[in-house]
Amino acid sequence: MGGSPAARDGRSPAIESAPPDGLAGWAVDLMERLGGPGAGLAVFLENLFPPLPSEVILPLAGFAARLGDFSLVSAIVWTTIGSLLGAWLLYGLGAGLGHERLRRIAGRIPLLDPDDVDRSAAWFGRHGGKAVFFGRMIPMFRSFISIPAGVERMNFLYFSVLTAAGSLIWNTAFVLAGYALGANWHRVEPYTAVFQYGVIAAAVLACGWFVVRRLRRRRDQRDARTIVR
Repeated sequence: MGGSPAARDGRSPAIESAPPDGLAGWAVDLMERLGGPGAGLAVFLENLFPPLPSEVILPLAGFAARLGDFSLVSAIVWTTIGSLLGAWLLYGLGAGLGHERLRRIAGRIPLLDPDDVDRSAAWFGRHGGKAVFFGRMIPMFRSFISIPAGVERMNFLYFSVLTAAGSLIWNTAFVLAGYALGANWHRVEPYTAVFQYGVIAAAVLACGWFVVRRLRRRRDQRDARTIVR
């Protein structure tokens, strides 16, 4: 007879404390139904669809662990497995695309040249390990870094170890934050949102710089050909 309405209808207390609608509600429902594997599935989908923010899903997994839906270790392990499986899928996409096909695609895209792909491959050959490891801790780039790793056929075991290590650090930090904050798990999001917007702004500025530089180079090439004639 006693207890909260959620307890009487068989739902976890997480449902009472988390928003019933939107992304948080969806993630809570998934963890409610599947436990730790549900948290892993949510993170797996986040890897494939970056607009699903891990900065919301991971603290929620920690919150659910605090409420006893599953253990804290289970939350960390399953979310890391979800990250790794998502990265493997994107690595496979990059491997299926391949370097030569990517060069042909680049040749058809305005402002891109096949040589850009070659330079990117050379850069990845020098810094690929660091890019994969640290990329797992950068919003938006967490997913995309797996594609060039596949394109350049980075050693799969090496890629997996770096991905798992970077994901473990990122996931553990946010799961522990959600566990520590409890029902106030959502307070993590504003801080990570600022960081994410900063990363996006830097990426936009870098793209703008690339476009301006490429347009100037092509203009100089046209001027040089005109003088020769």
